[in-house]
Amino acid sequence: MMRRWCWLSSKISPPSEAYNYSYSYSKEHHLIWLIQSCITMRHLEQLHARIIRTGFDQHIFVLAKLLTFCADSDHHIATDHALSLFNHIQHPDTFIWNTVIRALAKARRTQDAFLLFRTMRRSGNSPDNFTFAFLLKLCGDLPTAAMGAQLHGSVLTHGFQTHSFVRNTLVHMYGLFGDMSNAYQVFEEIPGADADIVLWNSLIDGHVHCGHYREALRVFERMQRSGFTPDDATIVVTLSACSELGELDYGKRIHARLSRSMLRDFVSVSNALIDMYAKCGEIDRAVDVFEGMKERSVISWNSMILGLAMHGRAGQALVLFDRMRGQASPDGITFLGVLCACAHGGLVEEGKYYFESMTKDYGIKPMVQHYGCLVDLFGRMGFLREGYDLINGMQVKGNAVVWRALLAACRVHGEVELGELVQRNLQELEEHSSDYVLLSHVYAGAGQWNQVFRLRGMMHGRGVKKPGPGNSLIREHMF
Repeated sequence: MMRRWCWLSSKISPPSEAYNYSYSYSKEHHLIWLIQSCITMRHLEQLHARIIRTGFDQHIFVLAKLLTFCADSDHHIATDHALSLFNHIQHPDTFIWNTVIRALAKARRTQDAFLLFRTMRRSGNSPDNFTFAFLLKLCGDLPTAAMGAQLHGSVLTHGFQTHSFVRNTLVHMYGLFGDMSNAYQVFEEIPGADADIVLWNSLIDGHVHCGHYREALRVFERMQRSGFTPDDATIVVTLSACSELGELDYGKRIHARLSRSMLRDFVSVSNALIDMYAKCGEIDRAVDVFEGMKERSVISWNSMILGLAMHGRAGQALVLFDRMRGQASPDGITFLGVLCACAHGGLVEEGKYYFESMTKDYGIKPMVQHYGCLVDLFGRMGFLREGYDLINGMQVKGNAVVWRALLAACRVHGEVELGELVQRNLQELEEHSSDYVLLSHVYAGAGQWNQVFRLRGMMHGRGVKKPGPGNSLIREHMF
C-alpha cells in the first residue's frame, strides 16, 4: 500500500510500474481510478495535491469523485475537506451541491446544510429530488417543523412530490414532529399503485413515535389488506407497538407468521420479539427466542439481560452477562441492565463491583442513568449515606430524578435528617410538588406532624399544588 501511494508526493517521481495500465484510458480515468482506490483521508489528501499540480483541479468528474469520497468517509476531517474543496470549484453542478449537502447531513451539521441549500438556490442552481431527500432527513434535528414545512412547499414548487424517496422522507419527517395529520395528507395523495413498503413503514413508525400504538397496529393491518408483505422493518416497529400496549396475543400472532417466513432469521426481528415478550411478562418465551438465535448482536444480549433484570431474575441476568463477555463487547446499555439486575436482586457488593468494572475494565464512562441504578440499589437496601455520597461525587451533572430516588428511599427508611438535606438539593435543581409530598411522608412516618403541617403551609404559600390522582413521577419523567 505504501508503495502505491509514495509516488504521489511531489518530491518523488512516479516509478515506471505506476503506468502499467491500458493506454486506452485517459489521464482523467486514471485519476478517477486512483480516487476510488483510496482507503484513508491521508491518501485522498495526497492525491488531491497531485491533482492540483496536474491541472485537473477544476475537472468536474474528478472533483465529483473527490467529494463523494469525503461524503462517504467517517473521518472527522472529511466534511471540512469537502467544504474546502467545494469553495474552490468555479462552476459546481447539482450533483456537486448535493454531494456536499449529503456530507454535511451525514455529519449532522444541520445549519450548515440548510445555509448551503440557500446559497445553492440564490446562485441559480435548481435542486433535484436528492437535494430535498437529504435535507428532509435533517429536519428531525430542528426544534420545530417550520423548516420542514417550507421544504415541503419547495418540493411542491419543483414538482418532486411524486418521487418515492422524497415522499417517504416527508412522511417520516412529519412523524418525527408528531404531525400525523400532514403525514397522512402526503400519504393519501399517493396513488395505491405508487405506494411502497418504505412508505407504509414510515407511517407506522410515525404513529409509534407519537405514542399512537393502537393506530400503528391499524395501519399495519390496512397495509396487509392492501396486498403489501411486511419486511423486517415493518415487523420491528409493529412489535414495538405491541410491547407498549402489552398486546401479547397480537405479538404472538406475528411471531407465529414469522415461523413460516425468512424474516425469522433476522437479528433485528428476534431482538424485537425478545423485547416484546419481556415487556409483556412472558420472560421464558423471550429466553426461548434468544437461545434459538443463530446470530446475536449487542442489542440481543442487552435486551435479554434487561428483561431478566426487570423480572427479578438477577442471578440469570448476571450469568448471561458472563456469557456475553466471551462473545461480544458490553456497552453502556449492557451495564444499565447489569446494575438494574443488582438493584432488583439487592446485590450491593456485586453492584459496586460492576460499576467500577465498567470504567476500569471496559473504559465506559458512567452516565447519570448508571448512577441512578446504583443509588436505587443503595436506597432499597438502606445504604442511604452511601447513595448521598455517590451523588455528590458523580462525574456527570446530576439531575432531579437521581435525588428524587434517594428522597423516596428516605421515606421508606424513615431518614428525616437526610431527607431534608436531599430535598434542599432538589429545590436547587427544580421545584416540584412531589418532592414536598415525599418529604411530608418522611415526617409523617417519623410522627413529626408539626413538620407535616409546616410543609403543607409552605406549599400553599408558594402556590405549589399536590399532584392530582392518576399522576406520577414515573409518568412525568418517562413520557
